[in-house]
Amino acid sequence: MIISRSVKFINLVKWTGHHFIWLTTLMCSIALLYYFKIIHFELPWLPVSIIGTAVAFYVGFKNNQAYDRMWEARKIWGGIINDSRSWGMMVDGYISNLFSNHPKGNEEIHSIKKRLIYRHIAWLYAHRSQLLVATPWEHQAQSGIMGRTAKYYQTKFGVGLIDDEVTKTNLIDYLPASEYDRLVAYANTATQIINEQSRDLQNLRNEQIIDDFRHMEMVNLLKSFYTLQGKNERIKKFPLPRQYANISRYFVGIFIALLPFSMIPQIAAIDSTIGIWISIPVAVLIGWIYIVMEIVGDYTENPFQGMANDIPMMSLCRTIEIDLRQMLYETDIPKPIQAKGNILM
Repeated sequence: MIISRSVKFINLVKWTGHHFIWLTTLMCSIALLYYFKIIHFELPWLPVSIIGTAVAFYVGFKNNQAYDRMWEARKIWGGIINDSRSWGMMVDGYISNLFSNHPKGNEEIHSIKKRLIYRHIAWLYAHRSQLLVATPWEHQAQSGIMGRTAKYYQTKFGVGLIDDEVTKTNLIDYLPASEYDRLVAYANTATQIINEQSRDLQNLRNEQIIDDFRHMEMVNLLKSFYTLQGKNERIKKFPLPRQYANISRYFVGIFIALLPFSMIPQIAAIDSTIGIWISIPVAVLIGWIYIVMEIVGDYTENPFQGMANDIPMMSLCRTIEIDLRQMLYETDIPKPIQAKGNILM
């Protein structure tokens, strides 16, 4: 997530500047054809402008839907934060000897609380890791220059910024040794961790550490975690429909291809020599604006691909971890994730 007040223009140029190269090459080539009178025809500006307007509406619709996906993902993670704090509160308040006929010692009660809270922290990091696995339609899964560029962005302006923090969140540090190998071997580790929580609660009910009401309340919270996990997986595993995500790229390309055949001769009509050369930067700028609009939506539609505009899942997980471990009165806890280069991951 970019946290600066604004995106610097120089950063925007670094991100999209390579498009200036082929746009300038295209516009210069067509301008030379007009300059040496190799071609003479001119497209009327009216139909080209109508196409440009239609394309702008279409790209705007795509960008709006892409933003909705990103914002929904952030709201889901907000729900995970709230329910995680509720889980910590319930574990801290409900796990006791109040209903037990065979009271346990304070250290054993604390051990049970720690086990339930640490297992939940493991769920957070496991869920985050699973959301970062590339799907076939995401940029880093593509071949060629798109895939290489996406991996570069991930390393320099995405998850690569927090590699040192990720190494500190090994699941073995949060799961009981007897559970670790079994849980990480499942296809969906996060799902099985929540199920392990349910089994643990059932055992605690059998031992009369919690009563029926408290057991039901805590299981309902586990169901909420499943719901939130499923919502994130829906966004991750169901792409923005390709008819919206990709066809707009073709429309932008068609508009850019038609643009110089209308703009260059019309500006050249003012001054046959200077007008041709003035039309080149104008056409390049217009084409670049449309490309940027397309790229913004393209990189926003997938909020879990480890890039600068992603949901800052690592930061959110760390925030929850700090809150929950402080509920256990721990003092040796990790620090919050800090932004690097105005990017929070």
